[in-house]
Parts: sequence; structure tokens; C-alpha cells
Amino acid sequence: MCVMGSSVEGRLLLHMSPGNKNALKSVIAAEYTGVKIQIAPNFQMGVSNKTPEFLKLNPLGKVPVLETPDGVILESNAIARYVSKLKKNTLLGSSLIDQAHVDQWIDFATTEIDVGIARWVYPRLGFGGVYVPEVEEYAISALRISLGALNVHLASHTYLVGHSVTLSDIVLVCNLSLGYKTVFTKEFTVDYPHVDRYFWTLVHHPQFKKHLGVVERAEKPCPLSATKTSTVEDKSAQSVKEKSSHKKKEVNKPIVETPKHKSEAPKPKEESFAAEDEDEAPSKPKGKHPLDLLPPSSMVLDNWKRLYSNTKVKDFRDVAIKGWILVRLMCMNFSSRFWEMYDPEGYSLWFCDYKYNDENTVPFVTMNKVSGFLQRMDFIRKFAFGKICILGETSPYKIKGVWLFRGPEIPQQVKDECYDVELYDWLKVDIADEIQKERVNAYFEEPDDVEGEKLLEAKCFK
Repeated sequence: MCVMGSSVEGRLLLHMSPGNKNALKSVIAAEYTGVKIQIAPNFQMGVSNKTPEFLKLNPLGKVPVLETPDGVILESNAIARYVSKLKKNTLLGSSLIDQAHVDQWIDFATTEIDVGIARWVYPRLGFGGVYVPEVEEYAISALRISLGALNVHLASHTYLVGHSVTLSDIVLVCNLSLGYKTVFTKEFTVDYPHVDRYFWTLVHHPQFKKHLGVVERAEKPCPLSATKTSTVEDKSAQSVKEKSSHKKKEVNKPIVETPKHKSEAPKPKEESFAAEDEDEAPSKPKGKHPLDLLPPSSMVLDNWKRLYSNTKVKDFRDVAIKGWILVRLMCMNFSSRFWEMYDPEGYSLWFCDYKYNDENTVPFVTMNKVSGFLQRMDFIRKFAFGKICILGETSPYKIKGVWLFRGPEIPQQVKDECYDVELYDWLKVDIADEIQKERVNAYFEEPDDVEGEKLLEAKCFK
């Protein structure tokens, strides 16, 4: 049941450490619902959560904590649900069955995904006790089973429930973000392409990106914390030694000095990971892009993009009343202008063909795959132009297209930063082959049929 009106909105105070993934569930939910939440200023984990004032709110000293006019709410999922109910929306589902499914996936994201990632990551970071290889191996094995089940579901779904973002998506993506930042390398997620597509699509949604920032995938699993790799026997022996040493010190030193010494180096907390990770990440020096260092090209990409945008080839069909011949002549002129501009020394053309077209059984899911792909290519926009077409009157639908890249090959940055590249077969266009040139023209011109297939939808990257 939604709380209508503004009696509560604007009087919500959230206590959280910067970058805390659990707290960000509520913050992102507030972005979708339009609810206003105030963040407690200058919160420092290990200090702010130890004050008497905070311990009155939560005696366990954990965050997040939400103060409302009607009382305090603890536990991140409960806070996120509360925020989602403050205004009328569909974050919690638009029907009884959808509501149940949202709860189902929130539980899955918490008990299967979040717990699995925590058992793998936290011991490596020094949060979860002694690192034991056998325990890590078991955690990874269990997590793979959960990710496999998730991958199967996402093969035919853009979102976990329904056709738009729900709270279950917010909770899952926030939990997955820790894995992607620390241990989910490309090699690890290669078996879960639909999870990859889903995650990278949602983290680029404005509501997610505003608070998660730019999520960078781990190139290799985070290293072991040097202070947490000792064996259980070593720790036991160390404990005995410390107790013996403590007894000797009791004779000459006040008891109060021991806790004072310990307070100088507090044990790291789970909640502080994101902030510490961001603070410690070295800033990357800004230099020229490698593609800027290529020899000058006679083709000015922006001129082609401007021509394409202004010509609006897809609207040629609207002037059919003037005669089919005139329309075709307009298209031919448009295509010939491209080949006049094209510089085969400075640019290269590539056909792409989705490897898993047999999975494309639902039109909107297929379109979302393409939209996500183009969205994740945003970083290369200065040096690329692309046209992706969805073909077929009935399922399975085919995803095919053509890309124009600066340089003689597909840029290495594209291969490294956009996982979608691995989901397509790529063929370099032979411009000496007139059949291949006509195929390029067809993608640019968007006729009713492309390569003998009905054109269902076309999307442009420019």
C-alpha cells in the first residue's frame, strides 16, 4: 500500500557510508520513484556508527539506517521496500503475481548472489576471517550454480520481472556490482552472457549510473589481504603469545591503554569497501586516445554522421507518392555520397552477425539487446558509426548490421571494454566486392527487406 502525499517525503534521513552498495538500493529506488532522501553528512564508518547517538538508532552499529517521522528502519532491503512504497509506482510489481516474483528475486539476490560473492570476496579483502582455499573453491562453485540459474532466466527476459525495472533489479545489480568490481573477470562470466548483458545494460541506466558511477570490471581477482593469509594454527599460536604478553603488561600499564592502541587501527568493515576502493584507485592520466594517433584521414566522420542525420533515409518511403524511381534515386545518391567520403586507408567496415539468433524469440527482448549493445559502445562514439537491423517476420529474429571504425581493424578498446563484441561474428567488408557494397548500402538505406529478410527494426549508432 502506497503512502500518498508529502507528509513523509523530504523528512527521510539515511545514514550510510559513501558508496555502500546496500544503502544505494534505497537511493536508486528513490531516483525511480521521485522520493526525496537526505543523506546524513560526513558519515565515517568506524567513527560515526560508534557514537552513542547512532547506537541508539541501531545498537549493532550497522548501516544503512533510515530515520523517518514514524520511526527508524534497519536492514537495507526493508529500507528499499519502504522507499518504494512512498509513491505510486510499479517497483514492487503491478499485480499480485508480479509482487511475489519481485520478492522472490530480492530473496534470491540476497541469499544466493550476495552471500556467494561475500564468501568469495570478503576473506580476500580481510573482512571475512582467515582465507582458506578450500572454502573459496566451495563458494565459487555454489555461486556458479546460482549465476547459471539466473542466466537461464535472463535468456528470455530483459528485466527480472515484467517489462521495466523493479526493486528486484535494483537489489540484484547493487549486489552484483561488488562481484564485477573485484572478481567477476571476463573469463569468469564467459558462461553467463545474459547476466553480463543484463548487468552492463542496467548500470548504464541514468538512475543507476548517477549513484554507482562508472563500474569497471576486474581484470583479475582482487589479491589476498596480506594480514589474512595466515593459517589457523598460526593464528592460534599468535593468540597464545598475545595473551602471555598481555599478562606481563598488566603489571606496569593501565588496562585502558590497550583498547586505546587498538582504536588507532580499526578492523575494516564491509560497508567501507566501496569508498576505500574508490579512494585507493590510482587516477588514470589523461592522454590522447590511441586512435587519435593514427595518420590523418581524408574522411571526416562527423561530416558523414551529419549527412546521415539530415538525409533521414528511413523517411524516403514517405515520399513514395512521387514515384518509386525517385525514391530509389534518392537512396542511390545517398549511398554514393558515403563511398565518395569513405577512406579505406583510415577506416574499416565490418559486418556483424549475432551468434545466438535462435534465442531471439521475443521482439522487445531482441530490441533491448541491440539497445544495450549500442549504449555500451558509447565510449567509442567519436571513432565509430554503426547500423544494426533486426530482421524477420516471425521468431527467431536475426540481429545483423554493419560498423564503421577508425583504423584498419576493430579497435582494441572495443574488444576490451564491450563484451557484446564476443557475441557477434565479424567479417571485414571487401569494398572490391560489389555484392558486399550493396549489402552495406542496404543497411544504411533501410529498405523493407534486407538480405531477403523483412526489416523489423533498425537502430543507428552515430
